[in-house]
Amino acid sequence: MRDVALLPKAHLHLHFTGSMRVATLAALAAARGVRLPPALLDGDPLRVPADERGWFRFQRLYDAARACVRSEDDLRRIVAEAAADDAAEGSGRLEIQVDPTSYAPYVGGITPALEIVLDAARAASVSSAIEVGVIVAASRMRHPLEARTLARLAAAHAGDGPGQVVGFGLSNDERRGETSEFAAAFAVARRAGLALVPHGGELLGPAHIDAVLDHLDPDRLGHGVRAAEDPAVLARIVDRGVALEVCPASNVSLGVYRHAADVPLRTLVESGATVALGADDPLLFGSRLVAQYETAREVHGFDDGELAELARGSIRASRASDGARARLLAGVDAWLAAPV
Repeated sequence: MRDVALLPKAHLHLHFTGSMRVATLAALAAARGVRLPPALLDGDPLRVPADERGWFRFQRLYDAARACVRSEDDLRRIVAEAAADDAAEGSGRLEIQVDPTSYAPYVGGITPALEIVLDAARAASVSSAIEVGVIVAASRMRHPLEARTLARLAAAHAGDGPGQVVGFGLSNDERRGETSEFAAAFAVARRAGLALVPHGGELLGPAHIDAVLDHLDPDRLGHGVRAAEDPAVLARIVDRGVALEVCPASNVSLGVYRHAADVPLRTLVESGATVALGADDPLLFGSRLVAQYETAREVHGFDDGELAELARGSIRASRASDGARARLLAGVDAWLAAPV
């Protein structure tokens, strides 16, 4: 059995605050005299029901963690550690998602907040032997005009290289906001050549995915697992070449599925969809990227060839440079060819 930590891969679904190490969060809280909820420090995966109350609890914990991030040094530390952790798990490409408005009050505005993250991503791309791109994410909880502002900021820093903005997303509770009202922001991002990577199809079902496809024209879909409930919607995803960023631990922690075995990973793969596994928010869900590959192997019965194809899908769906993509794909072939 080959070591999945040695399998070259890309990590395309990782949120900035949610990427934090528990020890880092504890240190930041201690430095600021913040008393955190025990659920953020006990190392146990969050488990909440997939309803308004469950999301409120998740969001309250996430906000408590985010409130501890209050300086340029904090922002840089989180990027550096996320890159190092991913590199240790075989990732050659990380596309980390951030909403700079969350940290703007502490560093002088949304532009400095983003530029600090970008600069840290460039530095991490050198020190951790991993390419780190950045996705700017708007929130469904805020006015669509704020999303447009963030899209323009993302467009101003667009590029495919390390430490540049490679994509534009839309996150937070899928039940909030009208998807169509965010279309203008995504049009700005599209004109800038950014990958369009909104969330959809986790808390809500196939009808929501249809709306995201209709109005936001995504390149990738954050989660998208509930497309498995409607063959026509899943076929539409496959026909349009939309990659799915599937995060099994997240799905279980947020109550979308009761058990890891219930996540329709094999259904999605066998439909022909491109699937890129992601860890989403390891701080709260208790597992990083390698654990998602281990779930695919141990729970869903994926053999090494199938795991290699998942890794290839993640690499091809990324905005990695041509050189990095070729190197990573060659690495996947070498991993699969190596004797067990």
